[in-house]
Amino acid sequence: MRDFIDNKLVIASNNDGKIIELKEICKIFRLEILSNKDFNITEPIEDGNSFKKNAYIKSFNTASITKLVSLSDDSGISFKALDGRPGIHSARYAGEKKDFFFAMKKLNRELQFASDKSCKFTCALSLCWPDGYNITVQGEIYGEFTWPPVGEHGFGYDPIFYYPQLKKTFGELAPSTKHRISHRNLAFEKLKTEISKIIHE
Repeated sequence: MRDFIDNKLVIASNNDGKIIELKEICKIFRLEILSNKDFNITEPIEDGNSFKKNAYIKSFNTASITKLVSLSDDSGISFKALDGRPGIHSARYAGEKKDFFFAMKKLNRELQFASDKSCKFTCALSLCWPDGYNITVQGEIYGEFTWPPVGEHGFGYDPIFYYPQLKKTFGELAPSTKHRISHRNLAFEKLKTEISKIIHE
């Protein structure tokens, strides 16, 4: 059986948007939730070839430094017309300054003549203990590219991800609505199922 060490969980990220969303969905654990920022941890080089591998790289890095259980998120947007790009390189599309408006404009240029605007958001979540034991899962949600960007909520590529079922972009959704349906929440539901199998009640 496994437990959360010292009743704490560390979010393995310095991204404010991800930290906020992960803290929100992790409330059910009733833990003290910290993040990389509380320990001045620099995120490691993500050189994996999948969302799951990159998520584990980040969670293990934080868990090994803090000696606490760590939760990481690796997520991105993929386009069928671009053969799955930017995918695991979604953050890199925004450059060193993490300018996602620049990244969205770049995607708009690349998709300008594409007839297929379908895309998906993928989220891999990795929960890792200091000894490397981990639970890593993945969730996906499908939508369509839209231009110009719409909405002030969320972060990253949310304003160009149009979700047909609600007829809105993720950038237009209230945080509570997005948390309930997103790729991140779909991954989290899988994570909860796996955690229930190993955590000491």
